[in-house]
Amino acid sequence: RAASVALGAARQPFIAGNWKLNPGDLGEAEALLSLLAANQKALDAAGAAAVPEVCVFPPFPYIPRALELLKGTSIQVGCQDFSLETKGAFTGEVSAPMLKSVGCDYALVGHSERRSIYEEDDDIVTKKVRLALDAGLKVVLCVGETEREYDMELLEAVVTLQVKKGLELVTAAELRESVTIAYEPVWAIGTGKVATPEQAQAAHAVIRGVLGTLHGEDIAAGVRIQYGGSVTPESVDDLMAQPDVDGALVGGASLVAEKFSRIIEFNGMGAASYVAR
Repeated sequence: RAASVALGAARQPFIAGNWKLNPGDLGEAEALLSLLAANQKALDAAGAAAVPEVCVFPPFPYIPRALELLKGTSIQVGCQDFSLETKGAFTGEVSAPMLKSVGCDYALVGHSERRSIYEEDDDIVTKKVRLALDAGLKVVLCVGETEREYDMELLEAVVTLQVKKGLELVTAAELRESVTIAYEPVWAIGTGKVATPEQAQAAHAVIRGVLGTLHGEDIAAGVRIQYGGSVTPESVDDLMAQPDVDGALVGGASLVAEKFSRIIEFNGMGAASYVAR
């Protein structure tokens, strides 16, 4: 744990907002983006010692407008999903290279809703991580256990398998530079339940241990691990105080500019120094 605290100072906090299938129309999206841009410009101008990296993941139709309205701020834009195909006769699909070409920086891969609703298994996640990196996108790889798995004390086994499979085709250098892990206990997503800071820390420590097994402790110490599971302005400070919690993947609260901006400005934001990516 002491090593995690000492090395954690070098990990730039990373706050991301997953909009999912929201908001309902472009006008609402533009209003949210405009408020986020204004809030972030004020934060950027304040010159805080440790401003987190920030990214939002809007639905596909809103991505170009997000890029326009967030220009001049430090907020990046990512995609929530993409096809296993890169081009060809695949009606309705959107490829990772296309999303990179329009300006996306990040891709979400392995979100629990993609795994459960759309039956994306670990093999698909492995392929999508590789496709995203090949396209020049950085990856937020989501892992986490269901409530039943948690109750059966399978957290470590489930998360270990998901991390190993997700990173199966990823080099140590790519992991260090281009991959963030998001731990999202499925039982806490959209339910209002939040893992206690201690539960989150225990899970994140497991993940960092798996990363160390795969690529050594030095690489593992540099990888950011976000917590994702009903993160709110009320819960973020205690979560971010944990040594292995390096950020948040925010759902519902990212759709309210005031709430998301408060999460970005979590207590202790300026307490550490790090090398920004």
